[in-house]
Amino acid sequence: MKSQELQELVRKIFSDEEIRAQFMANPDSVLSQFSLTEDEKKAVLKTHARSGLITSDSVQLEATIEPYAWWT
Repeated sequence: MKSQELQELVRKIFSDEEIRAQFMANPDSVLSQFSLTEDEKKAVLKTHARSGLITSDSVQLEATIEPYAWWT
């Protein structure tokens, strides 16, 4: 993952229980708190829909998002 904002988002989702619950209830509300590109937002939502962002480990998450990194 290249984007600092994207890395920060993932870190918060995995480490902050309140952010994680908010993301599970309304991903867009959490995404809007970060300066992500539209492509990064799509990648996060696609990853969440496909493999469950919250239940993914960091290696699985990075492997899933990495193909989208060329957009950033």
